[in-house]
Amino acid sequence: MTQPLCVMLVAAEASGDDRGAGLAQALRERLDGDVRFVGVGGSKMAAQGVESPFDISQLSILGLLEGLLAYRKVVARVADTVALAERERPDVVVLIDSWGFTVRVAQQLRKRRPDLPLVKYVGPQVWATRPGRAKTLAARVDHLLSIHKFDAPYFEAEGLPVTFVGNSALSVDFSHADGARLRDDLGIAPDAPVLLVVPGSRPSEIARVLPPFAEAVALLKAERPELEVVIPAASTVAEAVKAQAGGWAHVVEGDAAKLDAMKAATVALACSGTVTTELALAGVPMVVAYRLGNFTHFVLKRLLRSPWITLFNIAAQDFVAPEFVQDDCNGPALAAAVGERLDFPGMRYAQIEAQHEALAKMGRDGPDPSEAAADAVLKLLADRRARP
Repeated sequence: MTQPLCVMLVAAEASGDDRGAGLAQALRERLDGDVRFVGVGGSKMAAQGVESPFDISQLSILGLLEGLLAYRKVVARVADTVALAERERPDVVVLIDSWGFTVRVAQQLRKRRPDLPLVKYVGPQVWATRPGRAKTLAARVDHLLSIHKFDAPYFEAEGLPVTFVGNSALSVDFSHADGARLRDDLGIAPDAPVLLVVPGSRPSEIARVLPPFAEAVALLKAERPELEVVIPAASTVAEAVKAQAGGWAHVVEGDAAKLDAMKAATVALACSGTVTTELALAGVPMVVAYRLGNFTHFVLKRLLRSPWITLFNIAAQDFVAPEFVQDDCNGPALAAAVGERLDFPGMRYAQIEAQHEALAKMGRDGPDPSEAAADAVLKLLADRRARP
């Protein structure tokens, strides 16, 4: 009797946990359940059978200085992950997003098991900054599953095969989302304006971004007392968000509530990240903001090759959604930008249309990412086995 395929999935953040869970489900369906999963992940991957040896929230690190301070912790978790691979002997390892962590895991696995197929799911954004990472990745993994159409030339030039699988954020299913249901659940009037506040999924983002967001909300509500504020909180930061924002916002949890909130929203104030694409799909005009540690920002400002940080802005080559970064991410500036969109429907509608056009350039209506990723992983294994 043959052993089931053993697939190791490694994700260190909430977005990676989501992608890993989708990939696990797609692989299980293709293999009629004849597959075993091991690895590192969060609650969604756990539901698919991935028992993580540690809580990935401790790896939710953003910023150069923070990364240096957490270096020992990262190294220890890398060692735990490599030890898991050596114990379970997977047939393939898929390393999802989280560059700083997964590239170290890849480096160690390459040394210890040179013949083990390594797949990177989501490449570093070398078109925006640090192009040398393409060469680094090519030396450590066998294949890249890309979520951007414009990724391939940068990595293929270094000899790394690339398969475009699409961005899971572009395939979010809103067919069951119901804004009216959320309003009913929270006691919000059908005609009340709703500001959706999305402060990020990392503790460092909550610490840096939520205070200016709170200041902006206070200014907005002072002039618009009827304004309702909803925060869909990621599980990784839900308690911190409730502690800081429970007094001035409705805090909701879970994917269903998040999608309902997006359909209920009039305008969004969002931390830069995957959620901006999801908001654009939901037809929500938004203001995007971000804050880094001062040292990290000082360094990255000199490395960035793009004037934009939001993916659909990059695709459009324009500030479709306004961006407020670092010192510009302050209460008065954010309140002014959000206030304009609350007060002028024409501005909202124009932005929604421009966002949809940018999504088309990003590859909306492309392949289902989980399905395409599963096909690519299985093809890689089949090609390996077919070698003489």
